[in-house]
Amino acid sequence: MTTTPSASAADPAAGAAVKAADRAHVFHSWSAQGLIDPLPIAGAEGSYFWDYDGNRYLDFSSQLVNTNIGHQHPKVVAAIQEQAAKLCTIAPGFAVDVRSEAARLVAERTPGDLDKIFFTNGGAEAVENAVRMARLHTGRAKVLSAYRSYHGATATAINLTGDPRRWPSDTASAGVIHFWGPFLYRSAFHAENEQQECERALAHLEQTIAFEGPQSIAAIILETVPGTAGIMVPPAGYLAGVREICDRHGIVFILDEVMAGFGRTGHWFAADHFGVTPDLLTFAKGVNSGYVPLGGVAISAEIAATFDQRPYPGGLTYSGHPLACASAVATMNAMAEERIVENAADIGERVIGPALREIAERHPSVGEVRGLGVFWALDLVKNKETREPLVPYNAAGAANAPMAEFAAACKRGGLWPFVNMNRTHVVPACTVTEAEAKEGLAALDEALTAADAHTV
Repeated sequence: MTTTPSASAADPAAGAAVKAADRAHVFHSWSAQGLIDPLPIAGAEGSYFWDYDGNRYLDFSSQLVNTNIGHQHPKVVAAIQEQAAKLCTIAPGFAVDVRSEAARLVAERTPGDLDKIFFTNGGAEAVENAVRMARLHTGRAKVLSAYRSYHGATATAINLTGDPRRWPSDTASAGVIHFWGPFLYRSAFHAENEQQECERALAHLEQTIAFEGPQSIAAIILETVPGTAGIMVPPAGYLAGVREICDRHGIVFILDEVMAGFGRTGHWFAADHFGVTPDLLTFAKGVNSGYVPLGGVAISAEIAATFDQRPYPGGLTYSGHPLACASAVATMNAMAEERIVENAADIGERVIGPALREIAERHPSVGEVRGLGVFWALDLVKNKETREPLVPYNAAGAANAPMAEFAAACKRGGLWPFVNMNRTHVVPACTVTEAEAKEGLAALDEALTAADAHTV
């Protein structure tokens, strides 16, 4: 098992070599290749990772909000090693013990009758296949998704995505219609409270469906709690209202739990907070904390039955890969044995939530605090009264300087933040201890003075 670095273990020369090789050969995602400066990483353990200069960072990003059980969990590492010694790979068409067990454990935790599991390599492929299933099941083409959303970067998933990462790849021919979901702090409906926001958001969705033609709509896909777009917890009754609308019009309801699932919100799935069962549920990330690429679709009995006598036209070479499934089995078992989901709920309710609300009182740059479990966001603003975002929508370069300065202040304080647009997300591992959470919150509190400098 790795250990926290000491000053004597620092090896800047090795770090320089890693960076040189990266810059020579690695093409990074979402980046202008000549403008980035990747940090070489020497190791990680639990809630921390460190570089070759001996600098240690408390990971308040869980990487991409996926290392739910922290870095290098010994039970999961051992399971991968054991499976590699037994059976590294096998085609998806065979029945394999570890694949069947991973599917059983996922199905045991999903809501309702989502008992069949189609494995993918990650979240975007899960969304691709869920939409394909919905279209084939209904014989319809259109899919509705929210503007404030992220569903992945593959062809259909990027068109479903609502944020600006969609723009360069949006073909306008993917059969995707976007609508406004509920978000009281920046309401599109001039709502004054959560009940109004819920009612008006549902009315807007109803009207969108009416004007698009309900008979043409295959599915509505929503992140149960939107992640990258801002961790906006839906108001009471909203998801139930969407469920009712879908039932009335024969529309498949897809919940995207790629980021919110597997303990992140303090339940196994965020849907559990709202008592709603979708027809299809996509997952990835937290199912095995990203130790080996894995995602999937949990499928209702009705949709699964569509393909009893009719072949499903989709598949992946590495669907249900044995190493990935072994890591998922070990992850879910460890989460149950160590009460990791319960820890996420407790730390969020007792430590993170109250501390963030206190921080908001002290800092003029914090407009709103939102979240559940270990899934929180701070909406940073120039002015609390006007709610003007600290930086413009999709800001870059000089326009994004206030957020860049805040992020740099976090890193100087030993905290690795998750920053997107005018928000910072507080998303540590579900295993985070009270002491680690308080350490990170103190560093965040101090770093926010950099954001405060840009308020008016």
